[in-house]
Amino acid sequence: MAETPEEQPTRTAEQTSPSPAAQRPSGLHPDLEWREVRRGRRPGEQYVRIVRPFARGFQRARPGYLVAREEILAPKTGFARLWYTVRRLLIGPPIPTAHEVHERLSKVKALAVFSSDALSSVAYATEEIMRVLILAGTAALALTLPISLAIVVLIAIVVTSYQQTIRAYPGGGGSYTVASDNLGRLPGLVAASALLIDYVLTVAVSIAAAMTAVTSALPSLYPYKVDFAVFAVILVMLAHLRGIRESGNIFAAPTYLFIVSILGLIALGLWRVLTGAPIFYTPPSEATPAEPHPLTLFLILSAFAQGSTALTGIEAVSNGVPAFKPPEWRNARITLLWMGGLLATMFLGISFLATVIGVIPDPHEQESVVSQIARALVGPTWFYYVVQAATMLILVLAANTSFADFPRLASFLARDGFLPRQFAFRGERLAFSTGIIALAVVAILLLVLFEGSVHRLIPLYAVGVFTAFTLSQLGMVQYWRRRREAGWRWRAVINGFGCLATGIVVVVIAVTKFAHGAWMVLVAAPLLILMMLGINRHYQALARALATRPGERVLPENLPPAVIVPVSRLDRPALAALSFARSISPDVTAVHIAFSPEEAEAFRAQWEQYGLNIPLVIVESPYRALVEPLLAYIDAIDKQDPRRPVTVVLAEFVPRHWWEYLLHNQTALRLKFHLFFRPNTIVIDVPYHVGRGFEGEQLERPAETTTR
Repeated sequence: MAETPEEQPTRTAEQTSPSPAAQRPSGLHPDLEWREVRRGRRPGEQYVRIVRPFARGFQRARPGYLVAREEILAPKTGFARLWYTVRRLLIGPPIPTAHEVHERLSKVKALAVFSSDALSSVAYATEEIMRVLILAGTAALALTLPISLAIVVLIAIVVTSYQQTIRAYPGGGGSYTVASDNLGRLPGLVAASALLIDYVLTVAVSIAAAMTAVTSALPSLYPYKVDFAVFAVILVMLAHLRGIRESGNIFAAPTYLFIVSILGLIALGLWRVLTGAPIFYTPPSEATPAEPHPLTLFLILSAFAQGSTALTGIEAVSNGVPAFKPPEWRNARITLLWMGGLLATMFLGISFLATVIGVIPDPHEQESVVSQIARALVGPTWFYYVVQAATMLILVLAANTSFADFPRLASFLARDGFLPRQFAFRGERLAFSTGIIALAVVAILLLVLFEGSVHRLIPLYAVGVFTAFTLSQLGMVQYWRRRREAGWRWRAVINGFGCLATGIVVVVIAVTKFAHGAWMVLVAAPLLILMMLGINRHYQALARALATRPGERVLPENLPPAVIVPVSRLDRPALAALSFARSISPDVTAVHIAFSPEEAEAFRAQWEQYGLNIPLVIVESPYRALVEPLLAYIDAIDKQDPRRPVTVVLAEFVPRHWWEYLLHNQTALRLKFHLFFRPNTIVIDVPYHVGRGFEGEQLERPAETTTR
């Protein structure tokens, strides 16, 4: 690369003095530039020439602070370049961290992103009520509308309650956050586990219902129902890996098409009923049971429990408040009101038409109730196929709510130490990639195991969401009692009433659906909680073992320095690596990769607080890459003097058990893999072995070195 000089007259001693890097005895320059004092044409005139021959891929913000450019993310090998190209085509180019604010959603897009789950339940909630009532005979289907009215009242209660939650938690008021802050750790984990299970089931149920909408219009595709369901999950996963804003663009059109088509279908049905126009309906064969069950209170409550799936997804808006454009809380409350009003209107309208027309659910799940209503009102016309296409699309995209909220909730849990830290890492497109992929994998397994049957998946569905509703509202009651702001009493009454209503529904669902599959959720949730507690114990014990204080282990002043020491945090392993590095080479540079200027400043302040007599270079990585910026920096150092081998000293934590490797990013292992094939490079491992149970004083161990 050609030299890039910047010439300026020298006026003061400070301007003519070379940078600290230029004074280093080795001649290496961590800032990837040096200054040469040159004489001018006139006697006594001098100027400073800044030379940057090795700084390609970096932008120098100030001394000791480099910003990595996007170009260094591109791999150099053939297969890696191919995969990098495919990944960019599928999920798009990386987005800098500083652009996160531009990924916010307007109310129109947010309604599409966060309400698709709730609104799509219109496609199957009424049908699930009728599938239970039909067990008592066709006469029992008359109770569909009264049960739907009761569920609409419940929708109003929950929406009103979450209005208070959004106002109190403008940073995102999901059940986990509210319950943890106000009720304690264990209730928060109960809410989190319930929501995680519910999000997975939301994807499975929505996609299965979408395939039913397809087979209703195209019966010949029924044998391939599960295959199409798996493909649909993969498509939604890829859409979310592209990032928030593009997800809003993708989901807006189908959501509003569904709203318009269903409202149009309801308006047409009401017009025909009011005008007395004929409606021709043919029920499916074998629709009624040979021996009807008695119409008992248990059966009615069971139908109510099935229909309560219409409320799934209401919490999504309160979870996603930070994704809205400013003012976030106000836009979120308006969006929640829109969603609640549309959900109640469409759900009640479909239930009314199903009752008036006399629709009977198909026992084979080949044609949905919505399809039967549309076929009875408009026949096999273009509008029928528009309704079915819109229903299919909204149900596929209903999984969007889970793909938006599951990764965010998992990141909160990972941040608090209850899930592996990989779930808190944002990918190249500012999306929580690990959570998105994990959700897709588990949902696909459920679809395959339950053969894409909505009716078999529904009993597992609503237990988790209503448990989360109840704990969230109970937490809000405690929030208002503790804060005692103006009007806190009536706010607490609203949330208390919501807690009571949803709590009753939890009991009803657990009792009526226990034998039909709800027991699986009641078993899975405690197991998930125990797993999260175990992960948290590991992280806490590890933090105690690795923690240090300024001045506790100050490096000896007389030890010679090493070459390059990547430092992610100042803990015992890092200090051990720095101490060993200074003992083997006269040239030490500590390198820290920062994802934001704020993180960089915080680390530099901590470094200065420790008083370590070692030069520190911070490389900002706006695209959140760790290995690539460090390798590029090593390349730049190596080019300054190719005759000398580059020595990299790595601090490596060694877990005691093999399964503990899954709880850590293993950055040192990935870096060693890349450096292993790099010529003119010596890699030195300084392993840090934690004692049994991470308790007690750790023994000093000699460093183990490996040269490549």
